[in-house]
Amino acid sequence: MLGGITLIVTAFVLNGNSVVGLISFSSFMVVIFGSFGGVVASNPLSRAFGFFKYLNLVLRVPIFQNKMELINQLVQFSDSARKEGLLSLDDSLNEIEDDFLRSGLRLVVDGTDPDVIKRILYTNLDQIENRHDDGIDFFQRWAKLAPAFGMIGTLLGLIGMLTNLEDTASIGPNMALALITTLYGSILANLVLSPIQFKLEDRHKEEMLIKEIMIQGILSIQSGDNPRILEDKLLTFLPPSDRPVQSVMGV
Repeated sequence: MLGGITLIVTAFVLNGNSVVGLISFSSFMVVIFGSFGGVVASNPLSRAFGFFKYLNLVLRVPIFQNKMELINQLVQFSDSARKEGLLSLDDSLNEIEDDFLRSGLRLVVDGTDPDVIKRILYTNLDQIENRHDDGIDFFQRWAKLAPAFGMIGTLLGLIGMLTNLEDTASIGPNMALALITTLYGSILANLVLSPIQFKLEDRHKEEMLIKEIMIQGILSIQSGDNPRILEDKLLTFLPPSDRPVQSVMGV
């Protein structure tokens, strides 16, 4: 984002213009605060004023569990369950960091019906997806509103220019306000908000894939699948380039 803004400013300066010409507090107010007001009006206040948590997710790289390590872990759980019984997993539950995986295996150890386990896991997954969609939709709506408020700023500048046509000195500043506000709206939408939305979508897909691997592993452990079959099943979630030459089961 900073690189894109720097290139835009550099291109403007290379044409012999001053950076000051790109600075307009009134344009900033119209685009930033105006569009944010619109998105606040279309969202619950808790979501609107809690958007910083989504920014935190975008700006830092989340540490998702390595998919190959997760598969190896599930295969080892499956092997232990077949050799020593499902109750043997009870001692390992406290060592599992992921709450979703731990709660799923807890259901298995407690002897919960397979259909109930599946329903609980997918309901939990649906709720996670809904929460992710809230954040994605928030920035998607904001990205749609920003150019519109840029146009509102353009109209304000044109109105100011037309109402003071006799004052030739005001024509230039009002026209500049009109164009700068449109520029701000386009930059905010295409260089900030839309990339945030796309990044959140990428984070969502990555987490959903990991959770799906967990669900399939949990259900296979509960049904007593052969660890080799489980490993082959879970490896299909990975692209061929990420699959090991030799599996954890030695085949």
